[in-house]
Amino acid sequence: MESIQHLANDVRMACQQVSRRVRFESGAELAPHHASVLFKLLDGPRTPGELAELDRVSAPSMTKTVTCLAERGMVATQDNPADGRSKLVVLTDAGRALLDATVRARDDWMVRKLQGLTKDELTVLKEATRLLNRVLEK
Repeated sequence: MESIQHLANDVRMACQQVSRRVRFESGAELAPHHASVLFKLLDGPRTPGELAELDRVSAPSMTKTVTCLAERGMVATQDNPADGRSKLVVLTDAGRALLDATVRARDDWMVRKLQGLTKDELTVLKEATRLLNRVLEK
């Protein structure tokens, strides 16, 4: 039987490859780091500092990303009522629409890949998904 270390590496690598392929091969027109920011704004406005912390990037890097998204009309900034020295980044209707299209494209890509699996394989994958979600909860 394989060691837990080997299994951990195999699971991690498979998850990374699936994540990378769904982000880059789905045909979605939204860069992964842009999508990450937009997803975080679904819960409501956030400061650029909060977004940087959540994405584990530097503040200047996040400022650049927010500026790019704002230039594309995906986000807007507004005064922060809790702190007059900072701004809040908010998701625009155009940003929400692009995010929805991105999710659809990614899901469609995954559906195409899953359609080639047998019923038994789909059952195994469903159980594996449940187990991976349980691992994430720990």
